[in-house]
Amino acid sequence: MGSPRYDVYYWPTPNGHKVTILLEEAEVDYRLVPVDIRQGEQFTEAFVALSPNNRMPALVDHAPDDGGEPLAVFESGAILWYLAEQLGRFLPQGSRARADASQWLFWQMANQGPMSGQFRHFDAYATERIPYAIDRYRREVARLWAVLDRRLQDREYIAGDYSIADMACFPWVRPARAMGQDLAQFPHVQRWMEALKRRPAVERAYAKGKAIEAAAPPMTADSWRLLFGQDASTVSGRS
Repeated sequence: MGSPRYDVYYWPTPNGHKVTILLEEAEVDYRLVPVDIRQGEQFTEAFVALSPNNRMPALVDHAPDDGGEPLAVFESGAILWYLAEQLGRFLPQGSRARADASQWLFWQMANQGPMSGQFRHFDAYATERIPYAIDRYRREVARLWAVLDRRLQDREYIAGDYSIADMACFPWVRPARAMGQDLAQFPHVQRWMEALKRRPAVERAYAKGKAIEAAAPPMTADSWRLLFGQDASTVSGRS
């Protein structure tokens, strides 16, 4: 048996889980390449060549359709779209249905993910506790969950059939308490989230992430600085 077509440069964060969920659902053979963001592995030259934004996940397709050299893709939403097109699954074919799925994918990338990340930073990681910032982002996350709850009130999945829209949103809803939210206030989101949690592929994806994290060194003060002390000099190399 040959090597897997796909390498996934990964750490078990919500954005990392998006990609492994899709690949587990598709039952595709792939290789996980851990990128320990707490130890600064996202800043290595080799990784930045794949992901210019020095963020994981990144994907390398060793057998792209054009028959050329391996193709690297960064940004979790772009990876989901790329894989769905390659595999012919989890992305509707009709123009209306495809637009529906794509707009919710972009909603997640532009709204749900960034706002949730900001809440989590100020609530759990900031060295100074700033009540205004914590409340501001908690309320915005709640607003976004209300948008998703309204969307799900008359449907099983976000955009017709189960799709990359669901895979993108789910990992940012699953840790509800860490996101400062009470799922009971969003019954349609809760029903949807519980159904996705029970999917065998989702369980496998999270189990792989848990195993990788369990084997990693604990977070330290230096880890904190690597994650949250970045600025332009991080990219340019100039202080």
